[in-house]
Amino acid sequence: MVTLKNVKDARERLQGYIKETPLLRAERMDAALGCKVWLKPENLQLTGSFKIRGALNKMLSLTDAERARGIIASSSGNHAQGVAYAARLLGVKVVLVLPENAPRNKIEGCRAMGAEVVLHGFDSIQRYKRLYEIQAEKGYTLVHSYNDPDLIAGQGTAGYEIMQALPDADVVVVPLGGGGLMAGVAVAVKESNPKTRVIGVEPAAIPRYSASRAAGHPVEVPIQPTVADGLMITKTGEHVYPIIEKYVDDLVSVDDEHIVKALRLILMEGRQLVEPSAAVGVAAVLAGDVKVRAEDNVCFLLTGGNIDFERLIELLEAGR
Repeated sequence: MVTLKNVKDARERLQGYIKETPLLRAERMDAALGCKVWLKPENLQLTGSFKIRGALNKMLSLTDAERARGIIASSSGNHAQGVAYAARLLGVKVVLVLPENAPRNKIEGCRAMGAEVVLHGFDSIQRYKRLYEIQAEKGYTLVHSYNDPDLIAGQGTAGYEIMQALPDADVVVVPLGGGGLMAGVAVAVKESNPKTRVIGVEPAAIPRYSASRAAGHPVEVPIQPTVADGLMITKTGEHVYPIIEKYVDDLVSVDDEHIVKALRLILMEGRQLVEPSAAVGVAAVLAGDVKVRAEDNVCFLLTGGNIDFERLIELLEAGR
């Protein structure tokens, strides 16, 4: 189990490498969501996403020999960029397996940081199959995108920063993909203030953690299309699942229609440019799937802002 001490240790390790993103009061969103809205804009992070936190903490935790073998990772884009940035920072070779339909700006971002990019398949199962083939051949060290204790602790530093800035937060709402961020933030929040509600939000198309909670054990769900491309993970992580079960109060899912509406609300009233995956928490409150009160201080973790301009325009037009 990852603990608050692990998160604090990760915070110390990451000092000077990453941004401590601000906690923003977004009064213009209060009326639409029915609460006091706070935004944790990880879209302002160095790589445009929270993923740099976990990736760098993991890579700083490796031995010199493990780093010297080279790093391999798989991702729909944001974790890959975090790993690429960390590898460049540490002078390490890195190979990244991305889906063939990954956003162009994410692919270009990885290559610009010196990573070797392999495009393969369209879902996490296909990508990891190819990753393990390459790893077996070349001996690279794996930096998993969500199912790793060091990575979870690194992601949890975002939650620790939330509680340092807003210790009396009533609710913290977190997008839920692979679950590394969800698990880390839940540890940081609940071990700082057990009274704070922690909510995880998945795309309705791929509710792997909701299904796991209902079943009482980790399950895998079929891949389905969703605008939240960064959350297209079908398998529940064995390191992540018990943490989420222990600390996360509620798991909800939200449809694409509300995700697009939330994307527009965050841009127009929150003044933050984010990708659809970052908007699922706001979408869940907008849809009424997460119950909040007018007096509640509700913090939404905005996970990233790496979206193609053309795709953004398309989604905003669709959400009119």
